[in-house]
Amino acid sequence: PREFSGSTNSQGQVMSLDSTVGYLFSNHFGVDAGIPIYFVRGTATTSTGGTTSTSTTGLGDAYLQFRLAFPNPVLNYKIVLTGTVPTGDTTTGLSTGHATYDWTNHFDHHFGRWTPFAELGLGNSIPSNFVFNRPYASFGHVAHFQAGAGYQVADWVSVAASAYDVAPWGTQTIFSRVVGKSGSPPGMGGSGPVFGLANQTTGGSDLANDNGFSAGADFSPGSVLDFSLGYSP
Repeated sequence: PREFSGSTNSQGQVMSLDSTVGYLFSNHFGVDAGIPIYFVRGTATTSTGGTTSTSTTGLGDAYLQFRLAFPNPVLNYKIVLTGTVPTGDTTTGLSTGHATYDWTNHFDHHFGRWTPFAELGLGNSIPSNFVFNRPYASFGHVAHFQAGAGYQVADWVSVAASAYDVAPWGTQTIFSRVVGKSGSPPGMGGSGPVFGLANQTTGGSDLANDNGFSAGADFSPGSVLDFSLGYSP
């Protein structure tokens, strides 16, 4: 299937087109592989304290996923193990330049059209599809959490809202998608998150801290095409 997803926040818009191939070995185990294409429009801070608009299109990191599902009348449990290889460009923030991994655990239960859910995961990079598409990529150890609920409006459309938290530890590197390689280093004017000030920034765990709320919708007009749209303030 092909999935087109997008998100909007105060730093701009990040959209991706993901072509995925996979095989379902049973009701409990499946494998997926793919490579996303990113479309980024953002706003960066210049060395004089002004702003400039940026636009980037390119391939992200190729990935391989192993999915395990354990349905249960009381609580459904799913595991997603994801590994990536650095096929994207680090200077445009479409890759970390490193192989990454993520282990996500998902729990949910259906109450008619409503589905409350909770997730917790561990990895060495914030997953590219965690809650929304970010205007940066990160490299460093993180735990991530999410809790919320979805509602099935119709067979082909659903909506969801959630609260999330990213809890990093150790050294973190942020690769901006809105500041080019020649962008100003931190401290050269302007204020705000580091991905709006410099192309790459390495520092403590605070660099990758993130938490907030998100809302989104998924549309499936056919069996081979999905759309998702999200917003996070």
